[in-house]
Amino acid sequence: MSAPTLAEDLLLLLFQPKSGTIAGENTLFYTLAGAVLADLGLSEHVRTSTGRSGATLVEAVEDNPPTDAVLRSAWDYVLPKPRGVQTVLAAVGPPLRGPLLDRLIERGEIRQVTKKTLGLFDRKVLEDGGTGRRAHLLDDVRRVLVDGAEPEPRVAALGALLSGSGTLPQFDPDIPWSSAVITRAKELEQGNWGAGAAAEAVTRTVTATIINSVITAVPPNPT
Repeated sequence: MSAPTLAEDLLLLLFQPKSGTIAGENTLFYTLAGAVLADLGLSEHVRTSTGRSGATLVEAVEDNPPTDAVLRSAWDYVLPKPRGVQTVLAAVGPPLRGPLLDRLIERGEIRQVTKKTLGLFDRKVLEDGGTGRRAHLLDDVRRVLVDGAEPEPRVAALGALLSGSGTLPQFDPDIPWSSAVITRAKELEQGNWGAGAAAEAVTRTVTATIINSVITAVPPNPT
């Protein structure tokens, strides 16, 4: 299989092994769509611009289509003309959860098992696949938010999306919910990824613009 997309990694992080649930489920499609757009921005498949009304627009880089099917679907949507970020989030987000979860199950990152309820009714539950990838991703984000390490662009985007989705408090105590963590997370949202990221200034700006559009779209205190 190809390398995981940013949206897959985000969904894996949002999966809570202890409860078998996914954090931020009620607004998940905004967050996953934001990860798809951020992934496209990081790989320079899309760029952003400002429309006449001041709204942020996303437009495809015509000579640089992505090969991944999920990313290509979103890229195809903005190919005919630039579209508002909020419009793109609403259009590409709703169908993402199922295919992305299927990919995680296929990779063995998450297992879907059937259990009996009251000894009678079958229900499907999600369990950690035991690959260690979720723990590795969580450690990468923790080092940036807690230890102040300079992030790779993908890790910066993951931290910013977790913060913007309102789910970061649910990662305590692995990522302590402290004023320092909140401050660093907000810096990631704004594209302040560290001096070493200067070479990716344009990409960082595009990604931060997309992520902040996700934050605008997500209602306060999602559950």
